[in-house]
Parts: sequence; structure tokens; C-alpha cells
Amino acid sequence: MEELDNNNMDFSSEETPPPEESSNRTFLIVAGILGGITVLALACIAVYAFFVLPRQRTIREAQAATLTAQANDIATALAQTAIAAAATPTFTKTVAPTPTTVRTATPVLAVATDTPVPSADPRTATVAALLTQAAGTQTVVATSTALPTTGFADEVGIPGLLGMAVLLIAVIFLARRLRSA
Repeated sequence: MEELDNNNMDFSSEETPPPEESSNRTFLIVAGILGGITVLALACIAVYAFFVLPRQRTIREAQAATLTAQANDIATALAQTAIAAAATPTFTKTVAPTPTTVRTATPVLAVATDTPVPSADPRTATVAALLTQAAGTQTVVATSTALPTTGFADEVGIPGLLGMAVLLIAVIFLARRLRSA
């Protein structure tokens, strides 16, 4: 009977309440730091989207316009050169004049005069420089038409890949069977 009394413990006695939880100060600090990092990241993304990307886009468009203008100048110069090279000069037979008059000696006086000297057109020099650059920068780039033969599937092939998959599944089943035994 005493044994029964030991089993019937008095559960009616009030237990002491669990101690109150300590403040969640650490959690709030970590949450604040993560929130601050998130807000800072969003601000950086906004600055990048509104300031950096448009500037890069305008620079890229200006470079494209410059390259297009240079290509047009070179193409025009090359076309004009090709047209000039394709033109064939026409020669006509000229008849020498027959001497019908009597030549007389005429005294020649040497007098200095202002004779304009023809100057080279700067556009001609620019075109010549562009043609020189265009001739020097033309390179032939060899391209391969064959597909690369690297990687596991290229060396072993699909049947080998499927065989490895079946082998690994068999290893899984054998390991489970050995564990349960």
C-alpha cells in the first residue's frame, strides 16, 4: 500500500512559474542591422539604376556613333578610290601642227611676279591617312566550324552516362540493405 501512495503523488501543489524570458535585445539588434543592410542595398541599387546606368548608356551610344561615323568616312574614301582606280584614261591621237609661220627671236625679260602656290587640301591628307590605317588593320580571323570535343559526355557518351547512373542507384540500394541487416 505504501507503494501505491508513492505512486499517487500530490500534483495539486503549485509549482513555481518558469522564470520570465530575458529581453530580446540581441534579436532586435540583429534584426535592425539586417534591416539597415537591406535598406542600404536598396539605396545602392537605386543610385546605380538612376545615375550609373544612364551614364554608361550615353557613353556607349556616343562610342557607337563615333565608330559609325569613322566607318562611313572610310567606306566613302574607299569607294572614291575604287571609282578613281576603275576609271580608264582615254587617249586621243593629236595631230601636230604644221609650221606655216616663220619663227622670230623674241627677247625675254625676267620679271618677278606673285604666283599663287597650290596647297594640298587637308581633306585629301585625311583620306590618305584613313586609307593607310584601313590597309594596315585588315586581318584575317580564322574561325573553327567544328564543335569542341571536351567534357564527360563527349568522351564517354550517353550510354556510359546511363550505365554510371544505374551503377550509382545499385550502390544506394546495396548500402540501404547492408544498413538494415
